[in-house]
This record gives sequence, structure tokens and C-alpha cells, in this order.
Amino acid sequence: MATDKEPFQSLTGMAEQLAEHSMDKAQGAMKNYFGWLQSAMSAAPWGNTDLNNKLLDYAAENTAAAFGFVQKLIKAKNLEDVAKIQSEFMSAQLNSLNEQAKSIGDAHTKTVGAGPKAPFGTST
Repeated sequence: MATDKEPFQSLTGMAEQLAEHSMDKAQGAMKNYFGWLQSAMSAAPWGNTDLNNKLLDYAAENTAAAFGFVQKLIKAKNLEDVAKIQSEFMSAQLNSLNEQAKSIGDAHTKTVGAGPKAPFGTST
């Protein structure tokens, strides 16, 4: 009976290793992408604003949360664990979305309010 489980456990272990390796590769690619994106945005005239900084920070934060979610799913033992992990992730992401939207709205208002004025007193 114990030998019947060994091939399954071996396959499970291999699948976990493959998933972890894939996650490491994906995280490295995302880190490179965010580095490039940050450089590209900072080179733009509007790049060093609070709004852009927040957008970059939130994109990195949300990506990290998604990777964390996948890593937890990899370690789930059964469908009940999957449902619990999914529920916790969705709840955390919805709370994060609310906070981020509020913060981005405030930063946008400040950025637009401090923006360039129309020439010669004309309105835009």
C-alpha cells in the first residue's frame, strides 16, 4: 500500500520543484521589467511625480501579492486549502484595491493641480 503512494509523491515533488523553478524565473523577469519601467518613467518629464511613483509601487506590490498567492497554491494539500487561499487572496486584494484607488486619486488630484497652467490666461 505504501508503495502505491510513492510514485504519486514523487510526481508531486517534481511538480512542486518545477513550479518553484518557474516562479523564480518569472519573478526575475518581472524584476527586470520593473527596473526598466522605472528607468523609462523617470526619464519622462512627468516621470518623477508622486502619482507615477505610486503607480510603480502598486504595480510591484500587486505583482508580489500574485506571486505569493501562487506559491501558497503550490503548497495547498487539498481543495479546501485552495478555497481558503483563494478567499484570503481575493479579500486582501479587494482591500488593497480600495486603498490604492484612494491614494492614486489623491496623488492624481495633486499632480493635476500642480500641472502647467494654460498660456496667456486661457482656460483648457
